[in-house]
Amino acid sequence: MVNARTSQPPAPAAGAWSPLKIRMFRSIWLAILASNIGTWVNDVAAAWVMAERTGSPLMVALVQSATTVPIVLLALAAGTLADIVDRRTYLLATQGWMLAVAALMAVLTSLGMLTPQLLVLLTFCMGCGAAMAMPAQAAIVSELVPQSMLPSAVALNSIGINIARSIGPAVGGLIVAQLGAVWAFGFNAITFAAMLFVVWGWKRDPKASSLPPEGFGAGLKAGLRYASRAGRLQAVLIKSVGFFFFAAAMNALLPVVVRGQMHGGAGQYGMLLGCIGIGAVAGALLLPRLRAQLDRDLLVLLATLALALSLVGLALTRSWYLLPVVMLVNGFAWITVLSSLQIAAQTAVPAWVRARALALYIMVFSAGMAAGGLCWGALAQRTSPELALLVAAAGAVIGGLLVWRVRIAGTEDLNLRPAGHWPAPELSVPVSNDRGPVLVTIEYRIDAADRASFQAQMRALGTVRRRDGAVVWGVVEDVASPGIHLEYFVTPSWLEHLRQHERITADDKAIQEVLRALHRGERAPVVRHFVGGHDPLPAACLITTAISDR
Repeated sequence: MVNARTSQPPAPAAGAWSPLKIRMFRSIWLAILASNIGTWVNDVAAAWVMAERTGSPLMVALVQSATTVPIVLLALAAGTLADIVDRRTYLLATQGWMLAVAALMAVLTSLGMLTPQLLVLLTFCMGCGAAMAMPAQAAIVSELVPQSMLPSAVALNSIGINIARSIGPAVGGLIVAQLGAVWAFGFNAITFAAMLFVVWGWKRDPKASSLPPEGFGAGLKAGLRYASRAGRLQAVLIKSVGFFFFAAAMNALLPVVVRGQMHGGAGQYGMLLGCIGIGAVAGALLLPRLRAQLDRDLLVLLATLALALSLVGLALTRSWYLLPVVMLVNGFAWITVLSSLQIAAQTAVPAWVRARALALYIMVFSAGMAAGGLCWGALAQRTSPELALLVAAAGAVIGGLLVWRVRIAGTEDLNLRPAGHWPAPELSVPVSNDRGPVLVTIEYRIDAADRASFQAQMRALGTVRRRDGAVVWGVVEDVASPGIHLEYFVTPSWLEHLRQHERITADDKAIQEVLRALHRGERAPVVRHFVGGHDPLPAACLITTAISDR
């Protein structure tokens, strides 16, 4: 088995293909690519079997929905699990689940026992497995490559998705036509077996913690709390809402335009989908150069405008020579925004909450695409596909301009590594992890001239305290001795306070160093811990520690 960390080159160049030099990333990337192709093959076979056995457009659409609904329903729970359990074990479990479902579909099909109802149920089970695996697959990228390669690694993942999107349906159609649906389902099972084999060979080196793992409920709550206080992550989610809802018009209405307006067939439709994939791959290859020359938010805005232009092109163009160019532009714009937002989501949060943050992003992305597809499809049915596309294009332009000031640039410059500079509290009596609540106070002495600077830094620190677990936070000043300020915050338990020790980042430490420099007096700021609870100890335990960096 290969240790991903020890196999990484010390300081590789962060070119478009550089992450593939790392053996474990390359192996997992190829396995995910094969798995995505297998998923497309499975989707084609499932839709074909349902159409063959029922002839009902509603049942065919139900099969498609069964693969996407679980993502919206389960993404956040999946992200929580991926953060609180070992990700390697978790991925083995999800891939094993999908292997079993795909194998069952193949066996039932070969025996003639795959009824329409069973097909919908098993497709939903497959979708649940994919929804549970996606946040973990996204989060491990930062474990497999160094920080300098992360943008290229995320772009490569996007390339893999679009390669699968380009060739997967064609491969699926060929297998179903030449060999039958049972072989398509079997092919999907083989790709999951390959993914299992690769993940089994990943010798993960997780960061050790002396604290017990979070429970599911506490982990879910912590993830939502962090997201509510993390401005850069919120910026990613806001930009996602402003883009994907309108971008969904292309996926929803392209088949309608090809078949209904241009009287084309499956071949022409597949060709245009392939052009979207080619445009996306080309865009991913050019992104490193574009990111080096353009501000990230400007790049997202320009790509959004390009996507709006492609929607206008689909609405107004009826030429088989021009439409491929329109699709190339769409694919280029799509991958530019998607990759930029994924990179920002990866780098805007520390490792302990990364899968939960990516799950929120995936959930917003999926919900935006699903809601947008329904909205533009309904508008097209009531009016016309052309009008729906033009309205979506106008909405994309307006949305892009409205979220232009919401900044995601700079997330790659954040230093979110654990600082580890908080000393362990010196206890005069033992304190069990479930004791609580815990009140922590820090006393500062600040000159009048530094009061405004102190308050500004305190506001930033207050966000950090709440983000990392404080349920109450505030600052008060001694009216009898002006200049003496007392910061206080409350956590529900002693364990939650100890988690704060592990979650404080290097950027957070920089804020505390500024506050330490503003502090006046011979002694360092005094930190006190007051602990409640019902251990066989005094009703309140006081621990006092004088430190300079809390």
